Amino acid sequence: MELKIDENSLTPIYVQIADAIEEDILNNKLSEENTCYSQLIIAKELKVNPATAAKGINLLVSREILEKQRGQAMTVTLGAKAKIIERKKQTDFSDKIDEIVRFAKRLELSESYVLDKISECYKEAR
Repeated sequence: MELKIDENSLTPIYVQIADAIEEDILNNKLSEENTCYSQLIIAKELKVNPATAAKGINLLVSREILEKQRGQAMTVTLGAKAKIIERKKQTDFSDKIDEIVRFAKRLELSESYVLDKISECYKEAR
């Protein structure tokens, strides 16, 4: 487990925990229908209150990314990765695109220039 939090961030720690778990799912460090990190392990590794870890886990339960099963560890739901991708497309990705477009307009860059640069970066990315 390599979850990391930034104590200086304005983002609440429980949200950072949820985001880190989602990143581990996207990066295939956690797989669907398998167990997730426990509240106590997260609290111990990150040196946070177990209630904070629980709040991060419960956020993912509400997003239907994790599910609680009585007497068993928290499990990554079937379809969790697709749900994360869809949510991030609708929020994070759209926000980043909006930011790029606003910045490009302030610099008076043409749409074709911006699209060419995005295409260039997309081809170079691994």
